[in-house]
Amino acid sequence: MAEVAKLSIGDKSVELPVVRGSEQEVGLDIGKLRAETGAITLDEGFVNTGSTQSAITFLDGEQGILRYRGYPIEALAENCDFVEVCYLLLHGELPNEEQITAFRNDLRQHTMLHEDMRKFYDGFQHDAHPMAILSSVIHALSTFYADSLDVRNPSDVHRCSMRLLAKAPTIAAYAYKKSIGQPYMHPDNTLNYCENFLQMMFSVPAEKYEIDEVAAAALNLLLIVHADHEQNCSTSTVRMVGSSDANLFASISAGVAALSGPLHGGANEACVSMLERIREDGGDVDKYVKMAKDKTAGFRLMGFGHRVYKSFDPRAKIIKKACHDLLNRGHIDDPIFDIALRLEEVALTDPYFVERKLYPNVDFYSGVIYRALGIPVEMFTVLFAIGRMPGWIAHWQEMRESPGKRIYRPRQVYTGPVERSFVPIEKR
Repeated sequence: MAEVAKLSIGDKSVELPVVRGSEQEVGLDIGKLRAETGAITLDEGFVNTGSTQSAITFLDGEQGILRYRGYPIEALAENCDFVEVCYLLLHGELPNEEQITAFRNDLRQHTMLHEDMRKFYDGFQHDAHPMAILSSVIHALSTFYADSLDVRNPSDVHRCSMRLLAKAPTIAAYAYKKSIGQPYMHPDNTLNYCENFLQMMFSVPAEKYEIDEVAAAALNLLLIVHADHEQNCSTSTVRMVGSSDANLFASISAGVAALSGPLHGGANEACVSMLERIREDGGDVDKYVKMAKDKTAGFRLMGFGHRVYKSFDPRAKIIKKACHDLLNRGHIDDPIFDIALRLEEVALTDPYFVERKLYPNVDFYSGVIYRALGIPVEMFTVLFAIGRMPGWIAHWQEMRESPGKRIYRPRQVYTGPVERSFVPIEKR
């Protein structure tokens, strides 16, 4: 017999089916709640509301577990490159040699931008934020590929997916080159995904660019740990926009816009700014820890705690190791890294932080690595977006293929004035 929960409101009641996931997560199906009781649920921020059933990513915040398609993030970070993880998220299985070779070749066919798109960059101010450029140019891709936008055509969806994954690094690198007045560098398809991005970012026509393998490996790791994170703000945005049958470019553009917020993708920028502030103030970590504990001080330690994780963020553990690898190989000579390590020690030992489960999160370390790679702070969130691209696409595709697909349309509880009589303007 199916499990049900019973809810009574006044003289009305409803049986809510219990839904259990493959990891024994429990949800209540409230699909009939309003029809049978006239009531809706109210959940500000959707923190207790499941908007869908998904087979892509499992996240256990209490245990600090993150798995893509069943594979622990630790195993993927250690054994895969980012392109393999893209394949896994989009197709549900890790590829064999033949499949990944074909996938890589497919991506290489789409790395370049149409030359007319350079005109878009000419229209942006030199100091335009690259996230705004990324969102705008991604949306504009739909005007260049209008013949392959049918959301019901699997071939069109595949081509759009490949174009997004392949062109996102090019779009991002061009935004950076625009900001510093250097020539745009074309993709080099003899390089791997991360190497290609670094050469588009940092090479110039006047001299040969040497690929730093350590930097490319660190970037690969960052992209993997950012590839998906369940139903977060930007992923939910992609699903919501896509539910209206908007094309993939439009949906991903909206996801980029959501990610640009300082409470979401912009948190790594804020974390580095905080570390810089502490450095400029003499590096007095204890002073800022005391300020963080004082609610009247108006200071918050960025990069600690997480909306979902109530133990150590597994992504932070992986990136912490990458930080130390870069340090040991001489790639980090940055005083803010020492400050970060001291703050981490406090967070893991101070009762104030331990009791509140304010562990270092992924943003705490990622900004330090970006700095070590020479990535300017305004590009941090852009790198986040490139990493999250396969997760967004996978969720968009899953939403499209769901038998229960409906356009997203949340309800509300109205709290405004009740009906009022209209008063002509001369009597107001």
